[in-house]
Amino acid sequence: QVQLVESGGGLVQAGGSLRLSCAGSGRTFSSYAMGWFRQAPGKEREFVGTIKWSGGSTYYADSVKGRFTISRDNAKKRVYLQMNSLKPEDTAVYYCAATPIGSGSASSDEYDYWGQGTQVTVSS
Repeated sequence: QVQLVESGGGLVQAGGSLRLSCAGSGRTFSSYAMGWFRQAPGKEREFVGTIKWSGGSTYYADSVKGRFTISRDNAKKRVYLQMNSLKPEDTAVYYCAATPIGSGSASSDEYDYWGQGTQVTVSS
């Protein structure tokens, strides 16, 4: 069992930055690859990025590549999403999730555990 809690969301102006944090629990946390997803009002949940269980490899959606960075600290059981150069279209609820697929995945179907989400609002 892995439990996930996101934090760090808020309101920011376009061009600004935010860092989201995902706190995990459970003895097997470090064996899971982690992903970030987001869901805007009226839209389907969208893949943002994923990081390998060891933290050595990441993969991002084209829409955030070069602006967002995922990192993890397995000793602290935390995963981070650094978001720079934010745009109004980045406004969404952001979720972290855990998958047993060690290299990570862009498919939400591959994730077993989800956090409750944190709201990010980017004003123009």
